Amino acid sequence: MKIKRILVTGSGGSPSTNFIRSLRKSKERFHIIGADCNEYYLQRAETDEKFLVPYADSGLYLEVLRQIIKETSAEFIYSQPDQEIFRISQERGRLGAMVFLPAHRTIKICQNKMESYRLWRKASIRVAETYIINNAADLKRAFANLKKPVWLRAIVSHGGGKDSFCTGDYSVARAWIKHCQGWGAFSASEYLSNKTVAWLSIWKDGELIVAQGRKRLYWEFASRAPSGVTGLTGTGVTIADARVDRIAQDAIAAIDKKPHGIFGVDLTFSGDGVPCPTEINIGRFFTTHQFFTEAGLNMPYIFVKIAYAEKYPAPCRKINPLPEGLTWIRGMDFLPILTTLDKVEESRKELAVRLSGINRGKRAK
Repeated sequence: MKIKRILVTGSGGSPSTNFIRSLRKSKERFHIIGADCNEYYLQRAETDEKFLVPYADSGLYLEVLRQIIKETSAEFIYSQPDQEIFRISQERGRLGAMVFLPAHRTIKICQNKMESYRLWRKASIRVAETYIINNAADLKRAFANLKKPVWLRAIVSHGGGKDSFCTGDYSVARAWIKHCQGWGAFSASEYLSNKTVAWLSIWKDGELIVAQGRKRLYWEFASRAPSGVTGLTGTGVTIADARVDRIAQDAIAAIDKKPHGIFGVDLTFSGDGVPCPTEINIGRFFTTHQFFTEAGLNMPYIFVKIAYAEKYPAPCRKINPLPEGLTWIRGMDFLPILTTLDKVEESRKELAVRLSGINRGKRAK
C-alpha cells in the first residue's frame, strides 16, 4: 500500500500530537509533515519533516503552505488551530492537497458563538440566555436580566476558554471587558453549572459515521485561570447519554443540514439537568482524542481513510461504541493514563478505611 503523505498544522501542540500518535497507532504507515507557527513548539512535533510557517493572519501564510505542499508532495491536510482551519477552508480548492472539512459557511458559524446561539434559539434548542455586549448599556441590561453569576466570554476565542470570566459584580465585569478590549467582541450568558460533556463526531455527506460522548471531571490548572476554564481537560470519562446524543445531533442539524467532516459539540448541563450546547469545535478533534484511540476507537484513522475514499474500520456502533466509565487522566510532563472510574473509587475506599482505623485508634486512647 502506498504510504500516505499528510500535512499536519499546529503540529507541535497537544491536539495535533494526539492526532499524529493515533495515526502511528494504526497498522498503516504514514509520512507526516509537520507545520507550526511557533518555532519552539515545532521542535517537539512527532513528524517525519518539520516546517516553520507564518501565523494564519499573515498575508504569506497560504503561500508558504502551498510551497510546503509542493515540496513535500503532501496529499492531505489536517489542521488543528481554528485560525488555520478558517484560512485553509477559504482556499481549499487552491492549495494542491485534499481536505476533509465542513462547508466554509458552517465553519464561519461555528467559530462565532453568537451565530451558533442564534441558530440554536431559532431551532428551539435550549441554551443559556446570552447577550452580545457592545457597550456598558448592554452589560447593564445583561446583569439586570440574567441570574447571577454572569458568564463572560469572547465570541470568537479560538478555544481554551481565552478571556472567559465569571462574576456577579457588574463593575468587575465591566473592568474585565475593558481590560480585554472586548466591547463588541464579548457575550454575557447565564451561568449553567460546572458539569460539561463533549460529543465528538465524524460525518460524510450528511451521514453520521461515528460519535462518542465524554464528560470532563475537571479542568487541568483550573486554579490558574480567572474563570476556572483552561481548555485543558484533566480527566475525561466515556459516557453514553441518550439526551446528549440527541441534543448534540440537533445542535449540528440546526447549523448544517448535511454535515461533513468533524463536529465536536460542547454541552453544559443546566441546573435542572438539561445538556445545553455552548459551542461546536468545527473541523478538528478535541485535544484528548487519543483517549478514544487507546480505548479502541481510532477516530483520526477513520477520518483519514474516509478522506482518501478508502474502506475504514467500522465501529461496532455508530454512537458511543466505547464502554462507559473508561477514564483518561492527563497533565503536564507525564504520559496520560487509561484506567476506569472503578479503580479511582478503589483508592477513595482504601483511604476511607485507613482514616476510619486511625479515628478508632484515637477514640480508644
